[in-house]
Amino acid sequence: MPALVLLGAQWGDEGKGKATDLLGGSVDYVVRYQGGNNAGHTVVVGDQKYALHLLPSGILSPGCTPVIGNGVVVDPSVLLSELSGLNERGVDTSKLLISGNAHIITPYNVTVDKVTERFLGKRKIGTTGRGIGPTYADKINRVGIRVQDLYDESILTQKVEAALDGKNQLLTKLYNRRAIAVDQVVEELLGYAEKLAPYVTDTVLVLNQALDDDKVVLFEGGQGTLLDIDHGTYPFVTSSNPTAGGACTGAGVGPTKISRVIGILKAYTTRVGSGPFPTELFDEDGEALRRIGGERGVTTGRDRRCGWFDAVIARYATRVNGLTDFFLTKLDVLTGWEQIPVCVAYEIDGKRVEELPYSQSDFHHAKPVYETLPGWSEDITKAKSFSDLPKNAQNYVKALEEMSGAPISAIGVGPGRDETIEINSFL
Repeated sequence: MPALVLLGAQWGDEGKGKATDLLGGSVDYVVRYQGGNNAGHTVVVGDQKYALHLLPSGILSPGCTPVIGNGVVVDPSVLLSELSGLNERGVDTSKLLISGNAHIITPYNVTVDKVTERFLGKRKIGTTGRGIGPTYADKINRVGIRVQDLYDESILTQKVEAALDGKNQLLTKLYNRRAIAVDQVVEELLGYAEKLAPYVTDTVLVLNQALDDDKVVLFEGGQGTLLDIDHGTYPFVTSSNPTAGGACTGAGVGPTKISRVIGILKAYTTRVGSGPFPTELFDEDGEALRRIGGERGVTTGRDRRCGWFDAVIARYATRVNGLTDFFLTKLDVLTGWEQIPVCVAYEIDGKRVEELPYSQSDFHHAKPVYETLPGWSEDITKAKSFSDLPKNAQNYVKALEEMSGAPISAIGVGPGRDETIEINSFL
């Protein structure tokens, strides 16, 4: 019953797609359990690059069944567009399964997201404007639209009416926008029903039966630990739980069925959007990391903020997720630096703090305390084993492992599928 959770251990964009794809050939199911098309994965297969926004990375692995779980919010137009794009490139998408309990991102959710963020001005959170937050808010307020509602026009109409009662008041009276017509929304949503029907099923039943049959199931989180709605740098977070516990609620499997939890760490740190970022760089080093690492959001298209590795965050991710392993990505990006700083603690009000402060104010004022490690200049992209790495690169990995609190079982030394050093098998 090998069930694995694979998630980001920083602020997202750590390279989860590469890690998931690496395992995809060895697993039977890959499951997205939260988030929506505000997350993005880039997977390189041979000379082909695939940008996935909503689909699980396992869709690129023949023999693997990709699943969109009940904890995901689905924009039907984005999903169908993504499926069409992959089909045009010869990728078989017919095995995709979508939970009937997943919530739909409606056109009015997108509208509310955009106008609300604009209204906040300097206090904006930095959302992607794709309707994710408002959809999760509707879910919690029990006025959400689920995938299964597309197949009962009467129920769908009632739910859209209920949702728009309040939203149209907000749009017209506060934001000076035009009211949204119920019939127009219902017609658009019903237009997706037939196209999505072949994929919709009871994914909770499917996944639990698969685990009972000793199938290998990989649960893939979007975003990262520090963007978790409960455990992230609130309020600059996403609207769901990308941490390990979210896999249970977002896919409908019990915690006793999870056998391994793998955290993805970038060899430095990046962040998209607003919010505190202690190791952020505003100098030539920051620009070099951005340029060499290709640090631009797959989904957002925004440049990522870049900084040195933060061991405080890594330790926190180990703790809240119960991490058993790390997958360290983009080690090759650091090639060429004579010295590489690593944040080992924070200074807050003149005091050294080695664990992530729970206070939002303290974290906002945290200053990084660095230790400097010697760098390397040798090309590492052809390395096939840990011993192939330059001694200083080996020492850097060992130092990060010791500081982070869990073993590093794989290392990404380039963007390609085969540019990975596997130290310990995840399966």
